[in-house]
Amino acid sequence: MTSVNAKPILSIVAPCYNEEESVSEFVRRAAAAARACAGSNFEIVLVDDGSKDGTWNLIESLSLVVPQIVGVRLLRNYGHQMAATAGLTTASGERVLLIDADLQDPPELVSDMMAVMDQGADVVYGRRIRRNGETWFKRMTAAAFYRMLSQLASVQIPQDTGDFRLMNRRITDILVAMPEQHRFIRGMVSWIGGRQVALDYERDARFAGVTKYPFLKMVRFAVDALTSFSTAPLRISTYVGMGTAMVALVMLVYSLFRWVSGATIEGWASLMVALTFFSAIQLIALGVIGEYLGRMVQQGKGRPSFIIDHVMRRETALGEGIVAPKKKTSTAARTRSKAY
Repeated sequence: MTSVNAKPILSIVAPCYNEEESVSEFVRRAAAAARACAGSNFEIVLVDDGSKDGTWNLIESLSLVVPQIVGVRLLRNYGHQMAATAGLTTASGERVLLIDADLQDPPELVSDMMAVMDQGADVVYGRRIRRNGETWFKRMTAAAFYRMLSQLASVQIPQDTGDFRLMNRRITDILVAMPEQHRFIRGMVSWIGGRQVALDYERDARFAGVTKYPFLKMVRFAVDALTSFSTAPLRISTYVGMGTAMVALVMLVYSLFRWVSGATIEGWASLMVALTFFSAIQLIALGVIGEYLGRMVQQGKGRPSFIIDHVMRRETALGEGIVAPKKKTSTAARTRSKAY
């Protein structure tokens, strides 16, 4: 019998936010997929990111049936990327699969990913060749975002990929040790390097429920990605500022010429349009600078990225015993979180 203290071959990490309708089916499929390639020596780390429904209660109930479940409950909702980081911090497997609990990414692909990693890959990431169940607007904006990011980012970030990926222990340890407050995990993994291999697949529609990434949240996510891995917005604002300054200089020369020649300058409307245009350019440039400055302020505060309220794991050997919830004190949770 494998001891609970032994390092699992595989850890499956899944952030969950209001996934009451999906988590049971996810656990069933993920556990079956893990058993196919790791026997009983695996763990499923389910991170409840401050859900408002019965997600946590369901995780507790499922752990009575699947002893490999490790439940992680955050003190509040910190967001998908922080919840994923909390799960990666808790995971102890030699290999770690990061996947969402909505079943858009099939957990059954873990066997194929493990086979690719057996051939020497450090990271095996899923590359979407089709996105089922999504609107044309979502597909179009996602495609435009990934292609823009690949052109602007300081590191090569694969197109049409999410956080669905299998990582070895070394990559996982480096990832969770990175101190960014505003995390863009797929970009951070690309920055680490190593041998990273794509595995093409078709993304399914959500099993149940609604997307947790509406349009405005996707926009914020895109801003985080751009400001975390590119200084191009700052350069663009500089170039635009230089261009508008040249236009303003030409307008000044023209106005002086008209004044010297005795011509009356007419057109308050055109003057107001010019003032509005230049003011808008200045505000946009200040906004871009403010995004970077705000991130520096948040990073400089040194607050923990997340606080774990409870960690629930099996105390006895895998496959036996009862579930014993372990409550972490706030001090211990903060101490562990400060490094991330």
